Amino acid sequence: MRVGRVEEELRSKAKERALHFSLIDPDKTGPSDAGSIASKLEAMGTDAILVGGSIGVSERELDEVIIEIKRSCSLPVILFPGNITGISRYADAILFMSLLNSTNPYFITRAQLLGAAIIRKYDIEAIPTGYIIVGSGGAAGYVGYAHGVPYDRADIGGLYVLLAKYMGMRFAYLEAGSGAPRPVPPTMVRAARNLAGEDIVIMVGGGIRDGETAASIVKAGANIIVTGTLIERNPDKVSNIIRAVKSVTRHSS
Repeated sequence: MRVGRVEEELRSKAKERALHFSLIDPDKTGPSDAGSIASKLEAMGTDAILVGGSIGVSERELDEVIIEIKRSCSLPVILFPGNITGISRYADAILFMSLLNSTNPYFITRAQLLGAAIIRKYDIEAIPTGYIIVGSGGAAGYVGYAHGVPYDRADIGGLYVLLAKYMGMRFAYLEAGSGAPRPVPPTMVRAARNLAGEDIVIMVGGGIRDGETAASIVKAGANIIVTGTLIERNPDKVSNIIRAVKSVTRHSS
């Protein structure tokens, strides 16, 4: 599958520096608030807006939130679907994810089978992504029947990213979950980068609450840092994380 415009632009930027994505959950943030938050995040320097959630997202709410975000900022809007109801024709792209460590085949291939027809119908750019839950994974781990990678098994997390690469996925997302007590360890990110090489884009999210933590994960090899829960509580605090992500050279020591 060819690389689309959104992915190509993100890959080009990521060659120069790590990126920051902001995650907005339509179940927790209405259209008007989503628009104003997105505008603030763009001014802070975030590189893209992810839209989605694991629980309670309806298609109508999703459409309304995305329409308002696109009215308020010029950033690419990328779907982060928890299920097939997380698809909107108004988005610029979608992380076409397979939850690789789910124990339920629905979240590995069956939801993707149903979603593929909708994505093709709406002509949404699909970004093939291996989704990997670390620890309990919060709501995403619970809903997705994930057998989470233990925090102290960096080797297993790294192998899942290598698996994503070998399956032809171009992105891999190591996810500790919304509001996670601990982020994905830098040692796991480093293991993933060493095993999978430079050609797969590694995203890391969940439990990242300060710039120092974000910077350490970038230095370990992450291309993209994702912030979600902190945006819902206080969007202004995200600015410190964005600055930290952009202040380091990826893979620096």
